[in-house]
Amino acid sequence: MGIVVDTSIWVDIERRRITRADVRAAASAEPVYVTPVTIAELRYGVERARTEAQRKRRAEALEELKAMDCLRIDGETGEIFGRLSADLDSKGRPSRHRLQDLWIASLALQHGLKLLTQNRSDFEDIPGLTILSPPAPRG
Repeated sequence: MGIVVDTSIWVDIERRRITRADVRAAASAEPVYVTPVTIAELRYGVERARTEAQRKRRAEALEELKAMDCLRIDGETGEIFGRLSADLDSKGRPSRHRLQDLWIASLALQHGLKLLTQNRSDFEDIPGLTILSPPAPRG
């Protein structure tokens, strides 16, 4: 088993709302993985930072994250993503406004991993996905 950590968690770590120790506690002894989608979302945050201090803090957090094991998007991931998106659309739960979340969920499903997120509601309607929540954010 293992845990895929959603972008929302890394943002809360960068903002010092939670700590890496909180993530380790939520993951127990299971391996923790990052996705290319999360790296892309965090790179976007670096590039769109409003101040140099914010850019530096975000870039440092991103560099730490890139040292972790990163899952790869491949043909099987694409198959899962396509089926999942179509299924949600057919049930009246549009996928187009949450494509990034669906890629992350597809990777978790492909590899039989749980998902650790602050945004449960973004993933609750995804069949077969086990969702974990970290401790409540600080301040």
